[in-house]
Amino acid sequence: MLRIDDITYSVEGRPLFEGASAVIPEGHKVGLVGRNGTGKTTLFRLIKAELTLEGGSISLPRGARMGGVSQEVPGSEVSLIDTVLEADTERAALLAEHTEDPARIAEIQTRLTDIDAWSAEGRASAILKGLGFTDAEQRMPCSAFSGGWRMRVALAGVLFAQPDLLLLDEPTNYLDLEGALWLESYLARYPHTVLIVSHDRGLLNRAVGGILHLDERKLAYYTGTYDQFARQRAQQRAIQAAQAKKQDARRAHLQSFVDRFKAKASKAKQAQSRVKMLEKMETIRAPEDAARTVFTFPEPEELSPPIIRVENGTVGYDGAEVLGRLDLRIDQDDRIALLGRNGEGKSTLSKLLSDRLETMAGRITRASKLRIGYFAQHQVDELRIEETPLQHLMRERPEAGQAKARARLAGFGLGAAQAETEVGRLSGGQKARLSLLLATIDAPHLLILDEPTNHLDIESREALVEALTAYSGAVILVSHDMHLLELVADRLWLVKDGRVTPYGEDLAAYRRFLLAGDKPPKAEKPAPKRPKPSREAILEMRAEVRKCEARVEKLEEMREKLAKKLADPAMYEAEKIGETEVWQKKYAEVMDGLGRAETLWLSAQEKLERAETAA
Repeated sequence: MLRIDDITYSVEGRPLFEGASAVIPEGHKVGLVGRNGTGKTTLFRLIKAELTLEGGSISLPRGARMGGVSQEVPGSEVSLIDTVLEADTERAALLAEHTEDPARIAEIQTRLTDIDAWSAEGRASAILKGLGFTDAEQRMPCSAFSGGWRMRVALAGVLFAQPDLLLLDEPTNYLDLEGALWLESYLARYPHTVLIVSHDRGLLNRAVGGILHLDERKLAYYTGTYDQFARQRAQQRAIQAAQAKKQDARRAHLQSFVDRFKAKASKAKQAQSRVKMLEKMETIRAPEDAARTVFTFPEPEELSPPIIRVENGTVGYDGAEVLGRLDLRIDQDDRIALLGRNGEGKSTLSKLLSDRLETMAGRITRASKLRIGYFAQHQVDELRIEETPLQHLMRERPEAGQAKARARLAGFGLGAAQAETEVGRLSGGQKARLSLLLATIDAPHLLILDEPTNHLDIESREALVEALTAYSGAVILVSHDMHLLELVADRLWLVKDGRVTPYGEDLAAYRRFLLAGDKPPKAEKPAPKRPKPSREAILEMRAEVRKCEARVEKLEEMREKLAKKLADPAMYEAEKIGETEVWQKKYAEVMDGLGRAETLWLSAQEKLERAETAA
């Protein structure tokens, strides 16, 4: 297990950890979450002993191997497959060892068998394929690939080595949707302990079984998925706010007595005792609400549909076709997600639609007043690092004036301090917000977003979902963030084998399709007509709905009673700590039961609705 005991650490005099402790059980997969800048990456460096603690300790079992993705990505002439194989240093050392000692030879052979060395190439190839490399590419040298693809090779290496503690810091930032889904599935089956920093809500809900929360320089471990953590956290904050409110009222009451009677001799002792009570009262602080992250997209005027029409189009580069037989229509109210592996042509299609690439054949028609906004990761990297966000905006809109420019920046979560900070000193998330602002500055009718959530924290991603939901223009999304796609997209286009076709299933089906190895689903036999449900069956279903509803109401009552009890400041007196823990445990059990009861209730309602529709 990973044990973090009472650690303290500061950066430039700013404390990041003060007496923080946590235990990660062996074999558990845990997501490390917290606001940007709280010290998640620093904690990784402390665990790896790259930084020296000021106090406390971090320990692993003796002999445990630790691994993470190196910042120095491979760029040699060694092939991808051999680079990954070399990541298992024990296997490489055993194979390279030359000895004539029969006993040692036997030891080597036994150990190679124990670590499954003979299937190593197959395992390495499967990992590389899952991360998007074809069989031919696996034999190519690392130097033939760009930095983002080399990061995938580095990730493949650490996954292949299978350390006892796997540390991953935002691994999906350089993966596409297909690679991210494969990684999510792989981590869920990983045989050892995983600690992962991620803002990908889907991954944190499906690949981990615990959340380590870094907040106010402390660590707190929660069992369950991210959604379960978020629910518990919201309840804790509500209880804390109620406790603080009660204490404020109690403090005001005591102070009122002191103010009224401190000058009266007959009441002086009583007043003095209340002064002492006030002095001893440990302040319960209400939880501080973070400044809400926002995105404010300007609204375009409405155009006549369609805004883009492609008829029998062909597009490619230097005469070589990438996509053909394109027959596409986009209206202003469309929300379209582009699905397909890297290299299939999603970026080519985005360039065609954004007028960055001409058709080789066929016809594309755009509305005469159509404005298009385009966001891609390379644009974030092309920002002028020596300029401030205010200077970027003033160059685009010199006539607007500084006041309007600052208001626009604030509408994208870039306050006064960030507006005057050089881009080179901004965080990745702040740079992404600036690029999104520049992409939407003209109030586009069509917004094309290529991996917009890279470097955005969970709060910023939720704000982006809200902004896109409210936005009245068309949206085309390429993203590895399943949560974003599920909430925003209402149409799916599959880019595959040189074609773009509507994908008739939902994202959950696409996920299953990918994890099944891209095997086309078997043709399903037409479902036999179901007999209409009888009146008795419908009455039974209605009774089940009422039963589920009653169960939810009962659990809600229990939750309210427990919340009220836990909000009582008297529960937190020293002599009642053990009792408080029991009540908190009961509260968690009730919340868990309430979640299950609500799921059963919804399921029963849906079943009843289907039956009543069919009747």
